[in-house]
Amino acid sequence: MKHPDSAETAARPLRIVHLILTRRFAGSERYAVELANAQAAAGHEVVMVLRRIAAAPRADAIAARLDPRVMLETIGELFQTWRARRLLRRLRPDVAHAHLSRACRALQALDRADGVGLRLATLHIQYKPQQHAGLDALIAIAPWQLTDIPEAQRQHCVQIDNWTQPEAASADARERLRREAGIAPDAFVFGALGRIEHGKGLDVLVQAWRQAALPADARLVIVGQGSAFDALRRAAPEGVLMPGFVSNTRDWLEVFDVFVSAARREPFGLVLLEAMNARLPILASASEGARHLADVIGTPLLPPGDADALAQALLELHRQRPVRRDYPMQRFEPQARMGGIEAFYRRELARHSAIGRE
Repeated sequence: MKHPDSAETAARPLRIVHLILTRRFAGSERYAVELANAQAAAGHEVVMVLRRIAAAPRADAIAARLDPRVMLETIGELFQTWRARRLLRRLRPDVAHAHLSRACRALQALDRADGVGLRLATLHIQYKPQQHAGLDALIAIAPWQLTDIPEAQRQHCVQIDNWTQPEAASADARERLRREAGIAPDAFVFGALGRIEHGKGLDVLVQAWRQAALPADARLVIVGQGSAFDALRRAAPEGVLMPGFVSNTRDWLEVFDVFVSAARREPFGLVLLEAMNARLPILASASEGARHLADVIGTPLLPPGDADALAQALLELHRQRPVRRDYPMQRFEPQARMGGIEAFYRRELARHSAIGRE
């Protein structure tokens, strides 16, 4: 099959394949799913390629969150990258968009001769030559990522902020979830939400919580699951609530009075946007993503990994009792961000088509 020239591509819907080979739904998976859903709603032919386990009937499955207009293809657990390449050769997309490491490695081995048009990836974490150097184009989610990309490849990159889909909480979320979790209506709740892994710094938060020794009306809630969950549960003092994975994250944000991000590394911090949409005061470490969002967060950032500084900040916020506030969210509006991604697709497709005609 001959891929269309740039004039034809600019005038018609695109055939887009998203590839993400993880197990569970989290921030990067949310990005891929929301982008695929929006592109399908805009009239593009969109396919999502997942591992079979990510389509299983589980609360944290990825496939359950796909719009019915997005076609789903799954691959087995053995030889995943080989299976993904074979599937992409069959699908012959205009755009093959990879998310995270395994998908990027699968995509790098393909080219125009395999019937794949533009091969690109979103940098959900950071630029890694072994994953990204052989791709045609890259999307950075934060400016700091661009500095690691070689100059020649940087010409085919764009930086586009993450977005957030405004979502309303259930009307009774705060009262109902506090009652179910045994949290008093007048308790002052510090909350964290996300994947429980070393880079998220939740062990630092637990250490700071111990040091702060806040009054009995203060509670700490850590929502999410991940590889460090069991170790964190063992380290957390009695009274720290860890409900694990929840599907109604927006409702749990209503339970909180302050959102805490103690991340050692956070490339962008989609969860920070979710906290802003919930109008929560934010206490954050100076991760890469938080520094990028510092003007929007509007409060001082703490040194990553510094439990002493975090303990002092917890004490101060408990004393102040800050109230919910509005944030300037215009730059994270989904339609504009996703429109920027489509414009980048078409720009790089035109360049790619011109190279193919030479």
